[in-house]
Amino acid sequence: MKSAEITHTTLLVLDGCNTLTLAAAVDPLRAANRQAGRPLYEWHFATPRDRAVQLTSGLEIPAAPIHKMPATDLLIIVAGFAVEAQTTPQLTASLRRIAAQGAIVAGIDGGPWVMARAGILDGHSATTHWEDFEGFSHNFPAVELINTRYQVSGKRLTSAGAAPALEMMLHLIGDRHGATLAGRIATAFIFDPAPPRPQSRAQNPRHSRLTARAQQRMEAALETPLPLRDIAADLGVSDRALQQQFRTHLGVTPQAHYLALRLSQAERLVRDTRLPLQEIALNTGFGSPASFARAFRTRFQMSASQMRQRTGKPG
Repeated sequence: MKSAEITHTTLLVLDGCNTLTLAAAVDPLRAANRQAGRPLYEWHFATPRDRAVQLTSGLEIPAAPIHKMPATDLLIIVAGFAVEAQTTPQLTASLRRIAAQGAIVAGIDGGPWVMARAGILDGHSATTHWEDFEGFSHNFPAVELINTRYQVSGKRLTSAGAAPALEMMLHLIGDRHGATLAGRIATAFIFDPAPPRPQSRAQNPRHSRLTARAQQRMEAALETPLPLRDIAADLGVSDRALQQQFRTHLGVTPQAHYLALRLSQAERLVRDTRLPLQEIALNTGFGSPASFARAFRTRFQMSASQMRQRTGKPG
């Protein structure tokens, strides 16, 4: 919905968030004003309690308790570590009040957890950081969790991290003020949005509704893979129907698709973390290092240790 009105924005900053995440949330608003040549957004910062919060870089946001804040058009929750301890009953009450007033609410990094704990994601689709995916799915069954970079569900937006947050903010600005302005902001930042991950069910047009729902359950149980008969039963179909849907729409068996998801997660852990390879094997549902090594080499034509050496992350 495009509008020339000023969007009143509140950035709720929690202790332990990182500077890059906060910048990804607020700098696109500043850039929108600059590129448009007029104020489109005004913003202020809020804190969970009546005390300052500190970012991981040491930067400090002065105390501005959210429960004293007036109504806002857009609330962006920027969070990182120790989210549970900071999500107090007073904070959840404030978030419910703001959501009930019709505000758009967005969460970045740990922000989706704060939103889910407040109950304002119930009945919505959302995403979260890949490290938290399984725990989020277990704790918030009323939220349709999707493994993607950012997710829009009505007036709820969620981002899996700092870089996807920039994409999410460009989407938000483009939706309200047009793709041309969003494009100018991206160009000013010398930013090219990342292509969708191949395994993101939300981005794969070949999925049927059934295979998409099946993949969602697979993605939520990579560490302890579910028997396919249990997935089929949970979806209310027979094993045979599930097999047929995967073959028809994706050209693979559900077993092969599930394995590809697990190996895709393993590749991300090998490239992006320093977790021991044995731990990565366990985190992606392989019962032994040997079975993990065989599957990984078959899929990527190199061993996990060779891939890690190329990334410069010994482990």
